Amino acid sequence: MDRQGHVVIAPDKFKGSLTAGEVAAHLAAGLRRAVPGLPIVALPVADGGDGTVDAAVAAGFARLSTIVTGPAGDPVTACYAVRGGTAVIELAEASGLRRLPGGEPAPLTATSRGTGELIDAAVRGGASRIVLGLGGSACTDGGTGLAAALGFRFLDVAGDELPPGGAALRTLARIEPGRRPPGVEFVVASDVDSPLLGPDGAAAVFAPQKGASPAEVRILESGLARLDTVVRRDLGVYAAKRPGAGAAGGAGYGALAFLGAAVRPGIAYLLELLGFAGQAAGARLVITGEGSLDRQSLRGKAPVGVARAAARAGVPAVAVAGRRSLTGEQLRKARLQRAYALTDIEPDLGRCMAEAGPLLERLAEQIGRDWLAEPVGGVA
Repeated sequence: MDRQGHVVIAPDKFKGSLTAGEVAAHLAAGLRRAVPGLPIVALPVADGGDGTVDAAVAAGFARLSTIVTGPAGDPVTACYAVRGGTAVIELAEASGLRRLPGGEPAPLTATSRGTGELIDAAVRGGASRIVLGLGGSACTDGGTGLAAALGFRFLDVAGDELPPGGAALRTLARIEPGRRPPGVEFVVASDVDSPLLGPDGAAAVFAPQKGASPAEVRILESGLARLDTVVRRDLGVYAAKRPGAGAAGGAGYGALAFLGAAVRPGIAYLLELLGFAGQAAGARLVITGEGSLDRQSLRGKAPVGVARAAARAGVPAVAVAGRRSLTGEQLRKARLQRAYALTDIEPDLGRCMAEAGPLLERLAEQIGRDWLAEPVGGVA
């Protein structure tokens, strides 16, 4: 394809409506109606949470699957992505809320073990770099399930292994280290900069999203605090206050403490991994987006990361969203030239969710008229 004057479409998912790939497809359809013959590069993205494996596959990684332990202990089939020596693993694939049987929350007992089993499968398959995307987790176990799958043992005072989940960590007495796979680099890709403990930590902020009551939040906080005490004593690792330790129910902490992982901002790292800069070179426009463009978007979410990467490539960026609440000044600081929302053309939020695809195509036609009115190849 001749990409002279092409457009890059790099959205995240519209949660509850469309995957990132579906968003990109609808935007491309609308653009092509507005500007026939327009060269388009579709590059669905993710910020480390749900959709990270799909984004890697769309960029040329191979999708592999294996059976692992789900968050409630039942077997689930989970996927990961591989290219060369790099494996992209999404915690939500193995240990996410969507893997809970019947959607029934299990905040005190849910485990991240399946994510560790995915890591083990990728390493046994020859991966020398593991990129771990964190988000959408069902568990608040501090990554102990993940580590247990890699040979770590978490023991009570009698020397018995603890049952799975964050509540059991309150009785943790000793950790027997496993063995970090030699020669393997671990990178955590996350948009969450929370610490492990405290009012901004894994239990207080995120456990309610996993179904925890206020009393259960206190139980989980106590378990995570005990875990950190024993990790500092037995492993000599001080990771609880590091940014990202609180991600995915403390799985970020587990990756730091047990795997020696480095933490990178999710969207920035994944754009690098997916080759965004090369795809954006010479583009006329970048279109990004997500379901809700709001203040949370400014804290490292995909659209802002894409817009800033586009600016570095000298390409203007616009966003699409189900709804937006950012001011013009906030958009400018995020390097977004403009934001288009489904609610601009359909005020009913229910219809926006149900008819997101056709509405996105209408927005894309408007973007084509606003930004790409010149015929492909220049002025006629």
